[in-house]
Amino acid sequence: MVTPEELAAGLGLAKDDVRAAGRGAVKVAVRAVRERAARGGGGRLVLVTGMTPTKHGEGKTVTVIGLTEGLARRGARAVACLRQPSLGPVFGVKGGATGGGHATVEPSATINLGFTGDIHAVAEAHNLLASLIDNHLYHGNALDIERSRVLWPRTLDVEDRALRHIVTGTGTDPRLLAQDSSFMITAASEVMVVLALARDYADLKARLGRILVAYRGDGSPVRASDLHAVGAMAAVLRDALEPNLVSTGGGAPALIHTGPFGNLAHGTTSRLAIELALATSDYCVVEAGFATELGAEKFVDIVTPVLGRDVDVAVLVVTLRSLRVQGGAPDADALLPAPQAFERGLANLEQHLANLETLGPARVVALNRFPGDSPEEIRRLTEFCRGHGVDVVESAAYERGGDGCLELAARVEELARLGRRSHPLYPPGTPIEEQLDLIVRRLYGGAGVRLLDEATVDLRELAAVGETAGPVCVAKTPLSLSDDPTQRGRPSGFTPQVHRFARSAGAGFTVAFLGTIETMPGLPARPAAEQIDVRDDGEVTGLM
Repeated sequence: MVTPEELAAGLGLAKDDVRAAGRGAVKVAVRAVRERAARGGGGRLVLVTGMTPTKHGEGKTVTVIGLTEGLARRGARAVACLRQPSLGPVFGVKGGATGGGHATVEPSATINLGFTGDIHAVAEAHNLLASLIDNHLYHGNALDIERSRVLWPRTLDVEDRALRHIVTGTGTDPRLLAQDSSFMITAASEVMVVLALARDYADLKARLGRILVAYRGDGSPVRASDLHAVGAMAAVLRDALEPNLVSTGGGAPALIHTGPFGNLAHGTTSRLAIELALATSDYCVVEAGFATELGAEKFVDIVTPVLGRDVDVAVLVVTLRSLRVQGGAPDADALLPAPQAFERGLANLEQHLANLETLGPARVVALNRFPGDSPEEIRRLTEFCRGHGVDVVESAAYERGGDGCLELAARVEELARLGRRSHPLYPPGTPIEEQLDLIVRRLYGGAGVRLLDEATVDLRELAAVGETAGPVCVAKTPLSLSDDPTQRGRPSGFTPQVHRFARSAGAGFTVAFLGTIETMPGLPARPAAEQIDVRDDGEVTGLM
């Protein structure tokens, strides 16, 4: 197995640009990223997205890894860029997030179980701010914070639904006043978003300082900078800002850094990781969370303006399983051929193909193969996509690693030479309601949005304190194009309701909640944690 130090040297990084960071990983200095980015580079940006997934996921991570290795086997320099796994999903429904089969990033168990401690640092910085808010209230509340309007919760990187609603300040000390609060999973913390979007340490501190934590009695905002929290938070996050470099199972470089939630945030790896990959390789292959109407839209409308770089090629990951589920097949039977359900499910794929056409980059469909996939359904899928001007390339990354993605890699190289680029869905300065209307009509297939009373009040309050600039970040179910997870296929004419708005001031965007979205997920009846163990030799087993 190639070492991360050897990978770093292959990317043109010097010895003093990296430092060891535990098993099989090195951290790349922020200074080194900025120096390489300043020199420029000809790297092409390849975005891996997907159709509406099942609860199991459809293999975007496996595809990123296999495609990166396939490009390398064809003689190109390629870097995979992935989010760091959160312990919540690792112990919950989905299990690990390091690929599978012959398409993995290594050391897989280490990466899944805490890695270099970056998410722990995010949780500590987040909870430090919560502590400073309560401490300020305890010692006289000189900022006149209105206790009922404290916005900042606590965080934990484990799914625990019992912590969704809590009461703090109970006890016998008369200076402690009981008040409602909550926990969110660490991947949903705004600190994680800030870490993912920060350009350098100065930008990190500026973004942390803008975080909106509460309102005063007169309605004016209280920010993290008002509590003198920024320096300590940045110190906790110092090492976490450095991207993590590891190897894929086939020896290609992979940058695994930050893990913003795919709903409350933009759901992709860090700006620094992407900039480093673009500056040091021919192809930066990056995954966006969920499907085109969520992950791809947010990448184009939130991430690319920060990067100053558009997407060259979009790879749309499709499975026959997901097509069958979108056509009405029960999840338990979706690995078996179901021609009628499959045919109905093509309507869902059609919307995602249209979404990528709307967003602008060159497109290719990657069929993530499963054992037992029907040749007849594959032929029909190929025919359908060609009718929409898009090729289908089978991906066997799980079974064969990079060798199973050579055809996909060749197609990506061809498309990258076309010179097509993504473009934001709306221009800068577009009002939030207009942004939402465009997203819902053009990418979801809906008939606009309706703001509930609470959302209208939220938007009015944010406007009053000057916090409505920038893009909107939609929080909705990933299991449907609509805001209703039970609506499969390609629903149309629906009008999703905006329940509330929340401002991520440090990130520079506004979160719109469509439907019920939990910021602290709960574990399933049979959590993946029940299968995880450690052998007598120290080897971790049971990570899916």
